[in-house]
Amino acid sequence: MNEYVITTDNNADLPESYYMEHGVGCTYLSYSMDGNHYSHENFLPVEEFYAKMRSGSLPTTAQVNPNDVKELFEPYLKEGKDILHIAFSSGLSGTYNSCRIAAEDLAEEYPERRIVVVDSLAASLGQGLLVYLAQKMKEEGADFETTAKWTEDHKKNIAHLFTVDDLNHLYRGGRVSKTTAVLGGMLNIKPVLHVDDDGKLIPVGKVRGRKKSILELVSLMDQKIGSYKDTCDTIFISHGDCKEDAEFLSAKIKEKYQIKTEIINHVGATIGAHSGPGTLALFFLSDVR
Repeated sequence: MNEYVITTDNNADLPESYYMEHGVGCTYLSYSMDGNHYSHENFLPVEEFYAKMRSGSLPTTAQVNPNDVKELFEPYLKEGKDILHIAFSSGLSGTYNSCRIAAEDLAEEYPERRIVVVDSLAASLGQGLLVYLAQKMKEEGADFETTAKWTEDHKKNIAHLFTVDDLNHLYRGGRVSKTTAVLGGMLNIKPVLHVDDDGKLIPVGKVRGRKKSILELVSLMDQKIGSYKDTCDTIFISHGDCKEDAEFLSAKIKEKYQIKTEIINHVGATIGAHSGPGTLALFFLSDVR
C-alpha cells in the first residue's frame, strides 16, 4: 500500500495547529485590503482583519492558481506519496479548477503517482469537517482508494448552516438584493442560509434578532440530521470574530447531542471578506444538506 497525504486549502478554516499535527498539506488563497496585499506569510491577525471590516474596509480575495497548487503537490510527489486533495467548493470559487489543472499537469510528470482532487462542494469548517473525517480514516489505516471514495461519496452529507449579522456583506457578493440588505438592517432581520448540493449559498429562512437566528441553526440541525442523530458526536463551528455566540450555539447543541469532538475556529479572511463580522456557521454530518 503506497503512502499518501491529504491536502486542502485555507478555506477549510481548520486551525494551523491541526495541519501541523496531522501532516495535512495546505495551499492558501490571498486577499487585499486598504491597498495592501496579504498572503500566507503576512496575513493579518484575524481579529485585526475583522476590526478593519467593522471600520469600513472592504477586502477582496484571489483564488489560488495552478502554479500555487503545484508548489504544494510536487514535494509530496517527489517523496513518492499519492495525494488526495479536498478543494474549496467550485460553486463559490475557481480554486477547484486550478487544483484540477495542476493535478493533470503533474500527472504527466509523475505518471506513477496518483492525484485525486475532490470538489468538496463545501466551505469553511464544512470543508474542514470533510478533511478531518478523511484524515481520521487515513490515520485509522484506510488505504488511498477507500478514503478517496468515501470522501467523494459522502461530501454531500456535510450540512452547512449559517447566519450573518450584517446583510450588506452578502449584498456586496451578490447573495441578496440591495432592498433586502437595507430593509433587513432596519428591521433587525437575520437571514439563515445553507450550502446546497451544488456548493452554493442559498437562503433557507430569516428571523428577527440575533439570538433567534442562532437558535434557528439548532432547530434546522434537528430537521436535517436524520439517521445521523443517534451517532452525532462531532460538530464544527466557525465564526466571524463572535466567539461568545459560537460558544452559546455549542452549548445549545450539547443540550441535545452527546458531542465528543468539536472544533470552534474563526471564519478565515478569504471567506470572511464576503460574509463579514458576526458570521456564525454550524457543520455536522446529516442525511441531507
